[in-house]
Amino acid sequence: MTVLVSGFEPFGGDDTNPSWETARALAERGRELVGDDVVAVRLPVTFAGAWPALEAAVREHEPTVVVALGLAGGTDAIRLERVAIDVVDARIPDNAGAAPVDEPVVGGGPAAYWSGLPLKGALAALREQEIPAVVSNTAGTYVCNATFYHLMHHAQGAPGLRAGFVHVPTADALPVDVQVRAVATVVRAALAGEREPALAAGAED
Repeated sequence: MTVLVSGFEPFGGDDTNPSWETARALAERGRELVGDDVVAVRLPVTFAGAWPALEAAVREHEPTVVVALGLAGGTDAIRLERVAIDVVDARIPDNAGAAPVDEPVVGGGPAAYWSGLPLKGALAALREQEIPAVVSNTAGTYVCNATFYHLMHHAQGAPGLRAGFVHVPTADALPVDVQVRAVATVVRAALAGEREPALAAGAED
């Protein structure tokens, strides 16, 4: 079995992006941390280019599990994204200068897709390791959400593929080596295909 993990190039004036640093490091230690081969792919922070790059990697490697990673500033926790929505509403331009507003990710697509990852199982495992983690109910409306939505739209026609999206914090908030262990935990939960525990992870706001 093959696992595919993606991360993004830097954006917004940053020199690095921990989502890519984490994906790359996990690929280097895949056999050690998850027991399977892990392939990492670096995505452009562009609406036009992110999904085609990920889709090409999915078709080339035919993975069993895909975990797409993105950066969420302003948090110190691993965010297990629950839902992707069919809207693009860019607060800032992407790295190609595009800033679409109120456009669908996929014209005629459903309003939303649920993650295909075992979020509650991963959350429980992360809490056991005392790694800060939450189940998030919004992946935003930028390139991360668009990539997540495209991935889940693709997964509808790929039976057996377990896929989803995880946001990671900045390296200052949570060191990359901890992020690597966290994403490895998510991957192991997906590979195991275990039943989801009845674990509360809702939000009040």
